[in-house]
Order: sequence, then structure tokens, then C-alpha cells
Amino acid sequence: MSTDTPTTPAPPHPRATGTTALSEGAPAPAARAATLASPPAAGTAAPAASGPAPSLPALVPPPSSPPPSVSVLAGRLWEAVIGGDQVRAAALATGALEAGLEPEALLLDVIGGLQARVGREWAADRITVIQEHAATAVNDRVVALVAGHPAFAAAAARQPDRGRIAVACVDGEWHAFPARLLAEVLMLRGWRVDYLGAQCPTPHLIAHLHRTAPDALALSASLSTRLPAAHAAVTAAQAAGVPVIAGGAAFGPDGRHARLLGADAWAPDARAAAERLARGLPLPATPHQPVDDLPHLADQEYTLVSRSSRELVGAVMAALEREHPAVRSYTPLQRAHTLDDLAHIVEHLAVTLYTGDPELFTAFTGWTREILLARGVPDALLAFSLTVLREQLRDLPRSVAVLTAALSTSAGGAA
Repeated sequence: MSTDTPTTPAPPHPRATGTTALSEGAPAPAARAATLASPPAAGTAAPAASGPAPSLPALVPPPSSPPPSVSVLAGRLWEAVIGGDQVRAAALATGALEAGLEPEALLLDVIGGLQARVGREWAADRITVIQEHAATAVNDRVVALVAGHPAFAAAAARQPDRGRIAVACVDGEWHAFPARLLAEVLMLRGWRVDYLGAQCPTPHLIAHLHRTAPDALALSASLSTRLPAAHAAVTAAQAAGVPVIAGGAAFGPDGRHARLLGADAWAPDARAAAERLARGLPLPATPHQPVDDLPHLADQEYTLVSRSSRELVGAVMAALEREHPAVRSYTPLQRAHTLDDLAHIVEHLAVTLYTGDPELFTAFTGWTREILLARGVPDALLAFSLTVLREQLRDLPRSVAVLTAALSTSAGGAA
């Protein structure tokens, strides 16, 4: 199930979360304001004050021409982003801000939309993994530029101080771009933000919450395989007295997994998250353990599948090589990619058993099928792999039911 292009599966559009998730740190508005004026040159005296200092918005010159529309700017920026042209992208973003485009619109409607498009182009095999990484790096640079621009500080200064919030990605989650966009939007809305970035180990995250006592924790997860870690973070944060708002593709388009794991709130995008936080979150209820939310974990199927992942992958790979001559002729790199693909299938089966939501696995296998077909990998190999996996797990009724449901939607498989 491999080609020369990496085909590591992920939940539907894992990178298409630029505007649908909670997502390098940037200083608070007050700190930004302090950096706007340059100090006098060495050996010269600072000019005497002549009246009150100008208000922060006065530091932003009035626009000389109207800003381009979001669609026009997005089209121009796309060419720079996909070409890896950081200088051109920075110039376009700066020009839009100086023409009067609101920083929040630039961050969410333009940059967030571009990042979602990057994910779709990669999924369709129209750009390579390296092009995807380069495009994301350009978008990261543009976000940093926007966050450091006087227009950003001026917009943030117009807001009341709403309190303090921590924004973090769950343990094991490296897709930090959505959480970063959220952090910048919350600063624009008047929050003091602790942006903690990607891959936040839960013990260290909770230590930070104890030390800083924020009003809320915004927890981001793009990959559904991070849901067990998200669950642990939610329950630990609530035990520390900090309410949690969850967001990101991992929690489902309707927030079902956020509710399942006991989060205090869920938002489908950064604007909705900011509005929900502005209304305030209730203090967490009585502390509880993850198993209290998911009583089906008592059957141990999640634990059994998770712990036997290596053996299951090996068994499926052996069957593929035995029954499919094309797989036997794979190069070492193709074989390694196939093993990675199979490991992701088992990992998604395990998290489906954790949540008890069979649709999670069905959606994943459907997305994987599209990714493989876009790269010329026969659909039948995926169906065959699911069939072998079902046979390996024949004594686990929930696993068999999940795999059977996935096979029933497969064009090349039969339930």
C-alpha cells in the first residue's frame, strides 16, 4: 500500500484546520506597544515630551487606498506561499494591513484559508510533502509578521482586558498552526495569552496551569489518534480547577468527541472560540477519571489492541506479501511506508475503541482510500488489510463490528 510518495494516513484533512481548530508565541499587546518606538541613537538626547503621548491607534497611518478583497489577496498570497517566497508573502500581508484590512480577517480568512488549501492540495497529491512543509513555513512567517505589526497592537489595545488563557496542543499533537491562529485572535480580542505550542506533555501542562491559574485552557487536537491524550489533559485541567474549551478536527465537525471526553465547551473555529470564551466558562464540575466518561473501556479491547499493535501490523504485512506479488516487489522505502500505513490503521482502530464511535474509523478508512487512490495504490489492498485485521481480532466483538462497518463501505471489500 505504498508509492514513492509518503502516504501516511491521517484523519480527514488534518492540515485543513487553519480556521477550524483551537492553534511562535507572541508578546502581549502591552509588550508589543513598548517595541513600536525606536530608542534614540547612541550619543543623542531623547526629545523632550511635548504634550500627551499619541494613542496607540495613531501609530498606524491611515490607509492610502482600500485593501484588496479577501479572495484577491488570497489568490496573490497563494502564489507566494506555494512558491516558498517569504519576502513576497510578507510584502503582500504588510500591504494589506497598511491598506486597512483588519488583522483578524487577514489571519483567519486569508492565511487560515490558505493553510486549509495547502492540506487539500497535499491530500490530492498535487503538491509534495516538502512543498507542504515549505508552504506552512511561509504561513508561519506571515503570522509572526502580522502579530508584530503596529496594526495588530492598535487593534488589541482597543479591547478591554478579558483575563488570562492558556492555548496548547495536546500531548503528541504537532499540528500547531491552528492553535497559533487562535492565540493571536484571542490577543486581538483582549486576552493575555500563554501560547504553549505543539506537543504539550500533560504533566507539564498541568504544572503550568497550577502556576499561572488562567481563566481557561484552550486545547487543540487535529489528529483523532490524540483523543486519549486529550481526555487525560481535560480531566487533569478540570481537577486543577481550570475549565477547558476544545477545538480541532480531532473533536469532530460537530464537537461530539469534545462532549464525549467531558470538555466544558467546544468551538468549530477561532472566532466561535473567542465569542464563547467572552461569555465565560463555568467552573469544572466534580473531578472525575477518564473511565468515568467511557464505561465501555472496561472490556479492555482498547488496551488489547493498543498493546498488540506491532504484532497486528506484522501479521497484516505478511499476508499482503503472501497474497499480492506487487507488494513482494516493493522497494525498502515503499515497504517502510506500507508498515507506517498499517500502523496508522491499527492506531485509528484503537482510538475508535477508546471513544466507542465507529464512525471515526469509517471516516478514517474512507479518507485513507482517497489518499491511496490519488497516489496510484490499489483500493483492494486497503480492503484486504482490513479483512486480515478483522480475522486477527475475531475474538474481540467491538473490533470486529468496527472493521465490518468499514469494509461495508469499501468498494473493494465485502463485509
